[in-house]
Amino acid sequence: MPSIPPISDLIEGIRSSDRASLGQAITLIESNHPSHRSRAHDLLSELSSNAGSAHRVGITGVPGVGKSTFIETLGKTLTTNGHRVAVLAIDPTSSRSGGSILGDKTRMSSLANDPAAFVRPSPTSGELGGVNRMTRETILLCEAAGFDVVLVETVGVGQSETVVADMVDFFLVLMLAGAGDELQGIKKGILELADMIAVNKADGDNAQRAAAAAREYQMALHLTAPSSPHWTPPVVTCAGLTGEGVESLWSHVEEHRRVLSEAGDFQRRREEQRVRWMWSMLDDRLLEALRVHPKVGELLPELESQVRSHDITPGQAVDTLIEGFLRR
Repeated sequence: MPSIPPISDLIEGIRSSDRASLGQAITLIESNHPSHRSRAHDLLSELSSNAGSAHRVGITGVPGVGKSTFIETLGKTLTTNGHRVAVLAIDPTSSRSGGSILGDKTRMSSLANDPAAFVRPSPTSGELGGVNRMTRETILLCEAAGFDVVLVETVGVGQSETVVADMVDFFLVLMLAGAGDELQGIKKGILELADMIAVNKADGDNAQRAAAAAREYQMALHLTAPSSPHWTPPVVTCAGLTGEGVESLWSHVEEHRRVLSEAGDFQRRREEQRVRWMWSMLDDRLLEALRVHPKVGELLPELESQVRSHDITPGQAVDTLIEGFLRR
């Protein structure tokens, strides 16, 4: 791991919107080294008062929907209009090498080179707990650095959508128009998370199919309960490649924040997310403490062997491990 500058230098750099300092700070919070964890805590505590005002938008989509192209076009549109945009991609880590699978700066090269933008993959180390902690903390750092829009991209598989939806203000689901049943393969849970559905690639010969698909998705949304009683999720069409419909789409994001803020839902949602973040971090810290506890390490090999041979049940093994952990 590269050397990390003093915390005071990082704080000064982030507050002056230095992207190099922001990158070094994110590297610090991604580290699991105990001394780095302590320094990261000090850094976040000092910068928390500078965070919280950005639009936090989660974006997911079915495979092949064109997320990267859409996000780059949206990001460039926003920076052209005076916004500063950070893109954080929930990046699954290779189970063999531990390296990032997604090359986000390669996929969004134009946006990554925009001085008003910052593109960063958020490696998970294969665990959603890692997503929760590191991505939430990275959002705060980006806000402290002056980015007023934070886009969080999910890989669109597994439970990552739920994790991301719980850390953003607005959750956008990208869909495609295709042959056959437009609703085939859509998980009801994803529709329930959506604050808006956008049918992408709605250009050229595909425009009419996209409009028809949008009507199908709108009907499907009527079967789900919206995330807020004050907001009915719209269904729009757009084209990430050409930019058509992208500015109109963003106007819905801004309207959503205005409506929920006036109703008091926006602040309540942020407060509830912070409490859930606390419990998630507690789960992570307790599990980490359990794994490194010397008594647990002493008991574990024999207990695993006994579970394999059916001498004891997994529940009995867990009880023994917890008892050993609690005995100081």
